[in-house]
Amino acid sequence: MPREILTVAEMAAADRAAVERGTSTSVLMERAGEAVAQAVRARYAHRPVVIWCGPGDNGGDGYVAARHLRRRGWQVVVEAAYPPSTDAARKAAARWKGEVRPLSSELSVGTLYIDALFGAGLSRTLEGEVAQLARASAEWSPSIVAVDVPSGVHGDTGRPLGEAVFRADLTVTFHRRKRAHVLVEGRKACGEIVVADIGLTPSDEATLFENGPALWARRFPWPALDAHKHTRGRLKVVSGEMWNTGAARLAARGALRIGAGAVTVLSPPGALAVNAAHLEAIMLAPFGAEADLAVAAEEADAVIIGPAAGVGEATAQNLQALARTGAALVVDADALTSFRHDREALFACLDRDDVLTPHPGEFERIFPGLLVASTDRIAAARTAAERAGAVVLLKGADTAIAAPDGRAAVSLNGSPWLATAGSGDVLAGFIGGLIAQGMESFEAACAGAWIHAECGARHGPGLIAEDLPGLAPAILAELHARR
Repeated sequence: MPREILTVAEMAAADRAAVERGTSTSVLMERAGEAVAQAVRARYAHRPVVIWCGPGDNGGDGYVAARHLRRRGWQVVVEAAYPPSTDAARKAAARWKGEVRPLSSELSVGTLYIDALFGAGLSRTLEGEVAQLARASAEWSPSIVAVDVPSGVHGDTGRPLGEAVFRADLTVTFHRRKRAHVLVEGRKACGEIVVADIGLTPSDEATLFENGPALWARRFPWPALDAHKHTRGRLKVVSGEMWNTGAARLAARGALRIGAGAVTVLSPPGALAVNAAHLEAIMLAPFGAEADLAVAAEEADAVIIGPAAGVGEATAQNLQALARTGAALVVDADALTSFRHDREALFACLDRDDVLTPHPGEFERIFPGLLVASTDRIAAARTAAERAGAVVLLKGADTAIAAPDGRAAVSLNGSPWLATAGSGDVLAGFIGGLIAQGMESFEAACAGAWIHAECGARHGPGLIAEDLPGLAPAILAELHARR
């Protein structure tokens, strides 16, 4: 089942719904605190523990964790920043029979610290002794486990609320990830993230999800027993001129490896020889003017345009011609930049089956100012998809994929090894190849991004873009075996 990503408000609503159904806040707090203790025991050897407890329910979780750890023989001290301010937190504090002392910014080597000061709902900067402690922890870098989110991190954006902020090695959150757990700034502050089940009910109205096989595997386009190459999808890739052909071939090879049955590189006449010298299973066909391109693409299920296609009027006209064929378009790189002075002309070419795959620089050219003006990358991708009337995949360590109907997903398996020239061209090929096989475009973009990141992680250091298509079959085999 796909896992939702919640806003702070949506998580609060899930808590309220559980209470309305008869599960008290104290029971939820007991489950949460015990989950924190279990995560600590699973990852750390016995050592002294100091738990920083705040005034609200996050602090209450800390008191519960303290009790469970002490019961297992751990040496635990609670440092209270404030007196408990909620009924559940007061009850949890009353059940803690161990030492309680004032918050201290003196840190000890070998001690594990649990940050139960403030949860994801904090909306103001840290102040006073808490801010002083945050600055001390930044200087000394002790081992910290955060409850829900590190204090000082905004639960919806993942951004620091001020200069003083805690950074954790491990964060234990409850029910579902919040946006701070999936956006890259928050992820850097959270460290490893554990999502603990505390008995809340999944939402039927969620539109933001973790990007993983649970989201799209049931609709992955595996070939039927009687499949042949034409039933597995016909994909075409537009090549650049003679000195700019490699990117199109990378995209084509990615599409072929992801399962597209017949892949053709459409090449300007001057680039035919260099493309022919490098292609085997991938077919090759010439085109001259944009009218020739439209004819060549008439029978395609999907077309990729942009990788090293050249920036300028010719590429813009080629895309406009392709838009009249009815093929689904994957628009990347130079094809996006070619419309930087006439964005509405690009949007007029698109429909909901098309996919735009910009990196942040290309995104800025087509949607100027939107990233800065948006609360986060998810919101920016959603607004862009609505404006363009197409699926938008905003690349990054926290790749966000959004559909015009409001659905969105965030990839959690981003790999730094993908930061190499040409990897985005292979991603376009993966997405185009899945669309050509009949996969719905939003799901194809999600699946392509996830498989692409898995390829990067599997290879690791030394990865170059040429490696990526060859890494896909092993991942596809695992997905197929898990059907």
